[in-house]
Amino acid sequence: MHLTSRPSRLAASSFRLAALALLVSGGAAQAQDRGSVNPKPLPPLANPDAPSTPAKALFGRVTTPAPGPARPYGSYAKGCFAGGEALPLDGPTWQVMRLSRNRMWGTPHLVDFIERLAAKAPRVGWNGLLVGDMSQPRGGPMLTGHASHQLGLDADVWLTPMPDHRMSRSEREETSATNVVRADRLDIDPQIWSPEHLKLIRLTAQQPEVARLFVNPAIKKALCREAGGDRSWLNKVRPMYGHNYHYHIRLSCPAGDDQCGDQAPPPPGDGCGEELAYWFSDAVLNPPKSTKPGKPKPPMTMAALPAACRIVLKAH
Repeated sequence: MHLTSRPSRLAASSFRLAALALLVSGGAAQAQDRGSVNPKPLPPLANPDAPSTPAKALFGRVTTPAPGPARPYGSYAKGCFAGGEALPLDGPTWQVMRLSRNRMWGTPHLVDFIERLAAKAPRVGWNGLLVGDMSQPRGGPMLTGHASHQLGLDADVWLTPMPDHRMSRSEREETSATNVVRADRLDIDPQIWSPEHLKLIRLTAQQPEVARLFVNPAIKKALCREAGGDRSWLNKVRPMYGHNYHYHIRLSCPAGDDQCGDQAPPPPGDGCGEELAYWFSDAVLNPPKSTKPGKPKPPMTMAALPAACRIVLKAH
C-alpha cells in the first residue's frame, strides 16, 4: 500500500481546521455532554510502539488526515481510513457541533452525503442539521464513546433543529441536544417529538447510500406507529441503546472499495414486531444487577486492526 498526497477541497475553511488540528479532545462522547472552548492537548505517550498500547490512544492523538486516495480499511468497529476530509464547520443547512472533539472527519463519500442530506432537510420542515460525531481524522478507535465510527462512514445527527443563526463556539460546545424519549423509556415524549422528526429520519433512511440508521427503541416504536402506507424504509432503522438525543447514520461501503467490510443486511421486514418488543422487556430495561464486577475488557490494540491501518496511522 502506498499513500500519496492529495489536495483537500476544503481550503476555504483550512484556517479554522488547522487551528482545531492543534488540539485533541479526550472529552465526552454523548451528544448532550458539553465540550470545551479551550481543549487541552493530550500528553505524549511514553511508548507508542509497544504492542500493548491501545489503538485508541494512538488514533486519538492524530489531528490530521492521512494523505492519499480516499480508502476505508476494515469494518465499522475495527478499521480506519486514508484520504479523509472534514465537513466544513458551517454550511447553508448544517452546523458542526462539539468542535473540541475533532470528530468532524470522514471519507469524501460521507462528507458529500451529509452536505446533500442537509440540502434536502428544509423540504421536510427541518431548518438544517446539527452534525455531531463523525470520525477522527484517520478513523480508528476513539478515546471515548463510540465503538464504531472508525471507517469514516458513520455520522450522528442531533434530534435538535438547527437554530436560525450561526452558533458561537461556546454554543456549539455547551448547548445540550434534545432528548425526545420519555423518562420511563417506553415511548417518545409527545411534548417534544414532532412529525418533522419522523420526516427527517424517513428522508435519511430513503437515501440509497444508507445501510442502517440507529435510533432509540422508543423512537423506533414511534416510527412504526406513525409511518403510514410506505413502510419499506423502516427496515433500515434499527433500535439501539442510547440514541435518544441523536440518530446515527451508517453508509454502505463505497462501490469498488474491496478492503471495506460491509455489515450484513438487516433482516427482512419493518422490524416493528417481536424484535422491537424485546427492547422493552425487563431483560433490557431492568437487567439484574450482578454482585460481582465484570472483568474489564482489554482495550483494542493495533494487532486487531487491518494491517493497512498501521500505514494509515504513520503516514505523513
